Amino acid sequence: MDTTPMPEPLRRAVHQLVSEAAASCQEVLRYTEPDQAHTWKRMTLYRATDAADTLNMVAMLIAAYCQRTGMAADTLESYLQVGQQDLRSAGPQEEDRAHVAGLMGEALSYEAMRAPTDRMRYHRGQRQAEQAQHPEDDPGKLFTEAVLHGLKAKLCDDVDSLDSYLPPQMAAMARRVADALEVPELATA
Repeated sequence: MDTTPMPEPLRRAVHQLVSEAAASCQEVLRYTEPDQAHTWKRMTLYRATDAADTLNMVAMLIAAYCQRTGMAADTLESYLQVGQQDLRSAGPQEEDRAHVAGLMGEALSYEAMRAPTDRMRYHRGQRQAEQAQHPEDDPGKLFTEAVLHGLKAKLCDDVDSLDSYLPPQMAAMARRVADALEVPELATA
């Protein structure tokens, strides 16, 4: 087993790209808020695909390094989980439509229910719709959202805006996150 750590330039590039993806994820959350009704469809899709593309760049950057250092092609393919790749250019697939049907409480056709993936995604959508009916959210999800919102607000020096678009509990958590952060000062030469 190779115990060589990730080279520092690669590590820094990965950290930068993951930070960019996290910022895009925060914007996806931001555009789901009620005050964004006029633009949520366009902006959630833009930012979600930005995040996906950026994380794909992370994977390809690491894969290129692994390839460069002699990793076997079948091992690299396995690590990249190539069988899970979906192309956005094909648009939403049957399993995506099944998921939405479950979320929206709509029936799924007999034909669609025969496909295992469609059935699984439909039931996932139903579970998510049921969970949305309960005001208590998963603490881990709440914390993740608060961290993303608080981080973005702190970096943009706009902590006060949290109260204008988040529910009070989430705004309070995001404010605590922002208050706990120190924005690093750039070193001067």
